[in-house]
Amino acid sequence: MMDGTYSEDSIRTLEWNEHIRLRPGMYVGKLGDGTQPDDGIYVLLKEVFDNSVDEYMMGNGRTIELNISEHKVSVRDYGRGIPLGKLVDVSSKMNTGAKYDSKVFKKSVGLNGVGIKAVNALSTNFRIQSFREGKSKLVEYSCGRVVSEQDFDNINDRNGTYVEFLPDESLFGEFNFQNEYIETMVRNYSYLNTGLTIKYNGVPFVSKNGLLDLLNEQLSGKELYPPVHLKGPDIELAITHGVGYGEDYYAFVNGQHTTQGGTHLAAFREAFVKTIREFYRKDFDASDIRTSIIAAISIRVEEPVFESQTKTKLGSRDMGPNGPSVRQFISDFVKTSLDNYLHKNSEVADAILRKILESEKERKAISGIQKLARERAKKANLHNRKLRDCRIHYGDKDERNVNSMLFITEGDSASGSITKSRDVNTQGVFSLRGKPLNSYGLTKKVVYENEEFNLLQAALNIEEDIENIRYNKVVIATDADVDGMHIRLLLITFFLQFFPDLIRQEHLFILQTPLFRVRNKKTTKYCYSINEKDKALKELGSTAEITRFKGLGEISPDEFVNFIGEDIRLDPVRISSQDHIADLLSFYMGKNTPERQEFIIENLKIEGDLLEEMNEAAMVSTDESVLEIEEEAVV
Repeated sequence: MMDGTYSEDSIRTLEWNEHIRLRPGMYVGKLGDGTQPDDGIYVLLKEVFDNSVDEYMMGNGRTIELNISEHKVSVRDYGRGIPLGKLVDVSSKMNTGAKYDSKVFKKSVGLNGVGIKAVNALSTNFRIQSFREGKSKLVEYSCGRVVSEQDFDNINDRNGTYVEFLPDESLFGEFNFQNEYIETMVRNYSYLNTGLTIKYNGVPFVSKNGLLDLLNEQLSGKELYPPVHLKGPDIELAITHGVGYGEDYYAFVNGQHTTQGGTHLAAFREAFVKTIREFYRKDFDASDIRTSIIAAISIRVEEPVFESQTKTKLGSRDMGPNGPSVRQFISDFVKTSLDNYLHKNSEVADAILRKILESEKERKAISGIQKLARERAKKANLHNRKLRDCRIHYGDKDERNVNSMLFITEGDSASGSITKSRDVNTQGVFSLRGKPLNSYGLTKKVVYENEEFNLLQAALNIEEDIENIRYNKVVIATDADVDGMHIRLLLITFFLQFFPDLIRQEHLFILQTPLFRVRNKKTTKYCYSINEKDKALKELGSTAEITRFKGLGEISPDEFVNFIGEDIRLDPVRISSQDHIADLLSFYMGKNTPERQEFIIENLKIEGDLLEEMNEAAMVSTDESVLEIEEEAVV
């Protein structure tokens, strides 16, 4: 039995800021250190910035100033300013704010009165100042507790609100704001709010054409026709087709980038297929219609419901308490506006039709191969030749199991180590046989003709729709040597070429495994870098034993369980807004070996005795498999 008694004294009530600091994940998702765009420090920034954008949406203030210096963030807008008498309440009392009154903030992002309080509680220094009609009030907090209050009269500052905060390093660690992520966020805000000027560290960002500007920035001259740009009350669309596979969407609700989509994106995908079928009067396959589509959609919803505090997926079924359903609203707009556009622009209509027919032709050409491939995949699974499956999958029982993952390994020894140490409920293992094919420039036919790719696709269940994927995390687990890095590149190329949505939806990861084991008689430390090894040596003494792991098979199952459990280190494979897949693959996986060699020589930084080995490997690249070393630019 456990010690202790359960009595009235066991029950305690936390202050608002104590609860936020005790359970920060409920308010900002994961904490992180700023290396990933969904880390908590960016959620803090968005919570503050969204309030200023909401002011602009309501017609107040045309400029927002954002400044980030080292770890400190400040946001100044020129809206109405928070009523001075309520400044403390709105920044430190839960469920307090003006956004409950839909007449004031009809279609804003934040409606639950939590965001700004979370920023306050999770910051060692939080300052908020309101300027209204020649008067001002300043309140300063530390970790959610008031430090000082000041009132000012007869000031000349313009109306608006100023917020400054410093995230708490005791919670977020040694964090850093990445300029790339901030700029992407700022650009998106400008696209969604035409006429708004955002000054980020003094540099102005402004958009005149909304989502059309966004789409044009993402394109690299590979689109099949000029983007179709459609606007209506509470909705805006920009649509074109590229030359690759997959579907690429940028979805927004009330200015919030819903990276995980939601009801609005599902409605658009459905409406686009229905409209195209009716326009051409032919029952095209949905996959042929949407293959290689690149589209941006933005809608304004009254009192939106998101599936989490971080607002990455829309859950609202209706446009508002008395409005139509999201599905019906988007369907009616797409049917009317897109149909009218295609009737008036025959060149675009012809280009879309050619694209659909090409996709249909390719799909039918490989239909026989698909059937044989499925049979081979079933037999392989029955005989357990490649896949050691887990018991719980992503999407089982109508709920997304985020812990479900599949490790892609090389060779029997590595597969054996992971298989013996894995969690059989949520972790599966797929074993490669040697290096996979360089799939760059090949058609999807190779997916079914190549046994490795066919069985991998079948294991993931992504042939028809990425939404059917069986694992939330697809983890490339290869050796920490040249061959292992090469296999990583070939697998990433395969996914970028044929299933880019798997990467766009952030399902693909690289498993970090220790490079060194440093131990003495009492302590063992696993080190993932030379710096960590040097630090461990200082702590354990010069007599400590050092083991260099080159292959996963060298790590015993008893040890491996430490690296794929709760403390697993995964590097997400992401595509940034500046990465154009066709150009990326052409340079890194095409036949431009001399240019690539020159790039490696100019950019590769090597430590210690690996230099000679990697330089030698760089000189033996072939047309089928190239760039054995430099993977960082792709990852």
